Order: sequence, then structure tokens, then C-alpha cells
Amino acid sequence: MTTTNPSRASYRIDTHHHILPPVYVEQERDRIMEAARMIPPGFIDWTPRRSIEEMDQNAVASAIASISTPGVWSGSKQRDRRLARLCNEFGARMAQDHPGRFGMFAALPLPDIDGSLREIEYTLDVLKLDGIGLMTNYDGKWPGDRAFAPVFDELNRRKSRVYFHPTTPGSCPVLPDVEAALIEFPTDTVRAVVSLLFSGTLSRCGDLDFIFSHGGGTLPMLLMRIVGSLNLPAMHEVLARVPKGPMHELQRLYYDTASAANAPVMAALRKFVPASQILFGSDFPYWPIEWNWSSLAKLDLLPVELHAIERANALRLFPRFSHTCPG
Repeated sequence: MTTTNPSRASYRIDTHHHILPPVYVEQERDRIMEAARMIPPGFIDWTPRRSIEEMDQNAVASAIASISTPGVWSGSKQRDRRLARLCNEFGARMAQDHPGRFGMFAALPLPDIDGSLREIEYTLDVLKLDGIGLMTNYDGKWPGDRAFAPVFDELNRRKSRVYFHPTTPGSCPVLPDVEAALIEFPTDTVRAVVSLLFSGTLSRCGDLDFIFSHGGGTLPMLLMRIVGSLNLPAMHEVLARVPKGPMHELQRLYYDTASAANAPVMAALRKFVPASQILFGSDFPYWPIEWNWSSLAKLDLLPVELHAIERANALRLFPRFSHTCPG
């Protein structure tokens, strides 16, 4: 076990913090680099030590780690089940080696339902990980697809937490010379949210905590189009799946600040949800942690709101990190 206690000044909890286990990089290097072509290539050389050094420099006491795009699914069931297991065990060992510094959202081999259900049982019951990390779509199927219902029903039974990271939908064309991360990532986040809302998954899984990256992508801009559509006669069947109303479901979701810690985006997000539903996220090692918190510090947030975003809200979801520094 390695002793890596945060400094007494550390207090932030980073809920959007990626790891690149060696086995993941070895098997998926080309896909990883393709998904992050606009990012300086040094991110691929990530190590736990690099995360800890970055965290210590930016007052981050703990980080809830996850696997970013493209994820562990490549279309080979046995291979992808094994890769998910190895990545999750790497994350569990990292958390054990650095007590209090790391949590982990387990990767699942979706759209393999049986393999995912087994991985949920192993990662939550045996490895004691902090929740599940998913992509916004798998082979052009978004999370509200009825095929995925057994996974969300099981996670709801466990009162778990699910973190979504965007990816590119393979069925959608991308503008020439425009990286998918610029437009498709925030748009696919909205596709995932609407898929869960319109399918009734959000209403059915009321004990499940959902976390969406990048301030919900373009959701704040499209909010009234989405909500208003459910008042149309043609949408009454969909509305029946949302008995408490769409705003109730959308406002209980959590949204992180990665790529959203700027005045226009945060103004829209804060008009939509209270500060209690916003979580600090950095997107490290793809982007420096400092970029996020320094941008947040420039906004017109009250001190109590900033503290909630940077720490207190995450502690409601992950109370085991309360000992990492004074509350």
C-alpha cells in the first residue's frame, strides 16, 4: 500500500477523471488515439502517479476514475468481457494502493447484457467499486433501448450510481475536418438523456443516480424543445412513461463541469438545475485540472455554491470520501 495523503488544503472531488490502464492502452491504442485526435498525445502516457501529482497541485483530495471513449467494447464478446474485468481490477488495485485518493466507475462490456450483469455483480459486490461508467451509445443503441433494461433495472435495485461519457454514434455522419468531440460528443449526451427520458427508464429507475458529462452537453439549449414536445398529442404515449413530468426527471440528474465551467454554459445550466446537481469534473488527463477549477473561480458563484460543486454534492453520492479532508 502506498501512502499518498492529500495535503490539508485539498478538498475537491473530481468525478470526471480518466485512467488508461496499461492493458487498455495495449489493446485499444489506435481507437483511443482516434477518439482524441485533437488532444496533445501525451495523455496516452498516463500513470496513477501522474494523476496524484496533478491532483495535489490542484487541491483535489479524491477522484472517481473511469474509462473514457472508446471504452472496452469492440465487438468481440469474450475479449471485451476480459478487458472490462482487467480494467476494473486495475482501478480497484489503484484505489487500494492509494487509500482515499481514488474511486472507480466500473466499465461494462455493453451491449453484452449477460456479461454486463456479471460484471456489475463482481465489481459492486467483490471489488466494491463506486458505480458504473457507461458510454452514451453502443453500436448505435442509446441507453433507453429496451435491450438495456435488465442492466438499468439491476442497477436501480442496487441504488447505484451511473456515470455517462459521450462517444460518437457510428451511424451519424461527422462534418469534414471537424473532430467528433466538438459537436458529436455533446450532442450524443443529449441523445442518451432523451433516450432514457422518453423510454421511461428515468422514471422507472428512480433509485438510480445518473451523472452526465460536460454540463449535459447541449441539453440546456434544447431543454424546452424536449420538454415541450411531450405536450403534443402525438407524444401522449411517451408522456405516460414520465408520470412525474420531464422536468422532475431531468432536474434530478447530476451534471459535471468538465468543458462547462464557463459563463454562458454555467448560466444556462444553473437556470435549469440548482447548484446541488452540479459536480466538479476535470477530464484529466485529456485536459489539465487547473483549467476547470480556475474557470469556476471566475464565475459569479456564491461560496456555498462553489463548495457544493467542488465537494459537498459529490459527498452525498460518495460519502466514503468524507474522511479525505475537512468537510
